[in-house]
Amino acid sequence: SIKDKFLFEEIPDGEQYLPTILEALKKNHVLGMTYKSYSRDEEHTFEVEPLCLKAFKQRWNLVARSPYYDKVMIYALDRVRWLEIKDKSFKYPKNFIPEEFFEDCFGIIADQKIDVDTVKIKVSAGQANYLRSLTLHQTQKEIERTDEYSIFTVRLRPTFDFRQEILSQGSDIEVLEPKWFRDEVAEISKHMWNKYKEDK
Repeated sequence: SIKDKFLFEEIPDGEQYLPTILEALKKNHVLGMTYKSYSRDEEHTFEVEPLCLKAFKQRWNLVARSPYYDKVMIYALDRVRWLEIKDKSFKYPKNFIPEEFFEDCFGIIADQKIDVDTVKIKVSAGQANYLRSLTLHQTQKEIERTDEYSIFTVRLRPTFDFRQEILSQGSDIEVLEPKWFRDEVAEISKHMWNKYKEDK
């Protein structure tokens, strides 16, 4: 069978809730949900107004407005313990456009407290080929190219998930600007080195 010759990234959990969420999105119905976040031990049950779904790093995420907090929040479906459609509808906000909501973001974190900034990175020649074929962000530009390295810029919110992506590239990527983001990445790299150098 040819289907055995196609291998996709597995999303470990959360897919069982997709039909319910899709139905709620179609009808603009409120969802009841029990959720346990990564940062808290206890579970909470509440209602949300679903706005869109986004897959990122092998996780399904529900983007929804929380009436309790009166703001848009993001819920990882693998942290959902119970979910059902409620028999009440809500008015989908006209000013919410999913693509625009994540326009300045690298991944799933849309933290409005972090300003949009131009990040300049120096990339080794080999890794630069990878970034040319699979860009970090739609704003990515290559502004310098040599045999040893290239320099790229991206304009986005340098959030936690973007920082993690930069760190995952190891020594192939060096943050040049802005200084606060360079210092942040450098400090984490220093802590990493301190852990490993103890083995010597």
